[in-house]
Amino acid sequence: MKLDHEFCLKRQARLRQALTDKKCDAALITDRNHVYYFTNYWSRVITSQALYVPVSGSAVLSSSYASDDLFVDDVRVFTSNDYATLRDDQAWLALNGLRDELRPTQRLGCDAALRPLPGDDDGRVDIVPALLNMRRCKDADEVAVIRHAIHGADAAYTEARRILEPGITEIDVHAAMHAAAIRAVGEAIGEFGNDFRAGAGGGAPRVRAVEAGELMPLDIGVVVRGHNSDLCRTLSVDGDPTDVQHEAHALVVAELDYVEKTVKPGVSCLQLFKDVQGRLDGTKGWSFQHHLGHGIGLHPHEAPRLNPHYDDTFQPGDVFTAEPGLYGDDLRAGIRLEHDYLVTETGLERLSHHPLDL
Repeated sequence: MKLDHEFCLKRQARLRQALTDKKCDAALITDRNHVYYFTNYWSRVITSQALYVPVSGSAVLSSSYASDDLFVDDVRVFTSNDYATLRDDQAWLALNGLRDELRPTQRLGCDAALRPLPGDDDGRVDIVPALLNMRRCKDADEVAVIRHAIHGADAAYTEARRILEPGITEIDVHAAMHAAAIRAVGEAIGEFGNDFRAGAGGGAPRVRAVEAGELMPLDIGVVVRGHNSDLCRTLSVDGDPTDVQHEAHALVVAELDYVEKTVKPGVSCLQLFKDVQGRLDGTKGWSFQHHLGHGIGLHPHEAPRLNPHYDDTFQPGDVFTAEPGLYGDDLRAGIRLEHDYLVTETGLERLSHHPLDL
């Protein structure tokens, strides 16, 4: 997935403004997700990269390759391997390519490799809070990458519905979903999610055969070039949900409908959580025992947070998940359903479309 040239340059301009506000001379960006965010450069985790962005002057990328679609002023290519064997200390190689820029810099804003500890005063400045604030409002090219990640998640759930039946193991469901997501996305993906257990509220897949009557909450996060999707569906192992399971399912679906009708810029995330929790938690002895959702982007959990420990407010450009759930022994695990949304100037656009059926 290629980011847009214009948006990359706009993000670099916003970074330069943040550096000016912090009285920094330049930024050193080494987190591979951030480098992609600013330049469209994407590499495997086995090599490193470093981006130098001065308040004024040329942005320079030190990397293991160059191409025509890297949106910087200069690219310094270092030799990452000798005759196909990776060289030692990839991070040093990347930083060494910027030594002429780094040596005279007095106040350097850092996002990773040289990020200062609290209380340090040696010319390094922690710019991660500024980057998190900058990242919250997603540009159109970022939303396109997230949509592509969601497409991969949709394909994974289609495959899960096709193969799920009593006797299949959780690990085989996980493997089939993972393969389907990769085929749909068209490239390797990152972390694949949390929950792949039948008859349980969540957890990593086991070499365990699923059983008739159980529900299987599947919570996956297809990641494309650092950009996260996050979708949960709950499936009936034998395709024959009980009346009790249907009843709980309807209550959870109703809360997703409420989210879609309620959220717009300025709405309190905390109040939204309280509203949903008040209707779900305790109904027929069932529990709603976790957050209602969270922002997604270059991290799987970021602002805004639909959580009683935070007091966020929805803003235009937020991309977030909503994931109400109900859990109880008589449900044979529980039901959690999740959609991904973009907050617009007037309300919500739902980005995910895979059916919610059990």
